[in-house]
Amino acid sequence: QEGGVLSSDEDESSDPRGPGGSAIPDIERFTGVGIRVSFTGDSADMRDMNQLSGGQKSLVALTLIFAIQKCDPAPFYLFDEIDAALDAQYRKAVADMIRDLKSEAQFITTTFRPELLESSEKYYGVKFRNKVSHIECVTKAEALDFVEDDQTHG
Repeated sequence: QEGGVLSSDEDESSDPRGPGGSAIPDIERFTGVGIRVSFTGDSADMRDMNQLSGGQKSLVALTLIFAIQKCDPAPFYLFDEIDAALDAQYRKAVADMIRDLKSEAQFITTTFRPELLESSEKYYGVKFRNKVSHIECVTKAEALDFVEDDQTHG
């Protein structure tokens, strides 16, 4: 669903152009910004950020990052376990979004879940041995084995 709402608690009569003088409030006069979201599309189901679960907060943050990426793209994004608090359906949706955007920017992600691995092009395994991290290129199969082993024994 596209679209959104910009609202202000400001009294319209304070606009020097009179009521209805501006479709968008003067952003310079905002003293704070709040975010309210609905995951159902129903405006009656709007929630403040402090009412959201960890996974829902992650989705809102990722949505904001992807929206900014569309307007003002960066050359690369570094995501550290962005899928940790997400359910499988949302992990897949995030992986699909990254797959769709990867021609426009480079995405470097760390994960212990299989969904982000599905559309990746390079895989690196990081192992901690003798108090030292070791990084090596691995195959997709090795990466999937690693995350599946971590989920089974982790």
